[in-house]
Amino acid sequence: MPTAQLIPLRDLQSCCAPLTRAAISQQNAESLARSLKALADPARLRLLSMVAAHEDSEACVCDLTDPLGLSQPTVSHHLKVLVDAGYLSVTKRGTWHYYRLVEGALSSAANLLAAV
Repeated sequence: MPTAQLIPLRDLQSCCAPLTRAAISQQNAESLARSLKALADPARLRLLSMVAAHEDSEACVCDLTDPLGLSQPTVSHHLKVLVDAGYLSVTKRGTWHYYRLVEGALSSAANLLAAV
């Protein structure tokens, strides 16, 4: 069975009006649901909050594992899901990966759901 590709929320935003203005296509509805599902996990919501609140609004996996109380591989998995969904960006410096909230990503999600 082929894996459905997640369209980053920022790409979905550019192709779709808010849900209350026009009917969304089946493909876009499925992709939006996967993007929103990325947020529908308590650990991922905490990670978004922790990254955004971290010094310089950027955090390394090594800064997130202990406060979250999860193993490094589990935290890395959650971070990858958030990156794939377009909520976080990642840069690699040496052996470490640093994560930053994508500007406007949460607003994009809110705008797609807004009753305008």
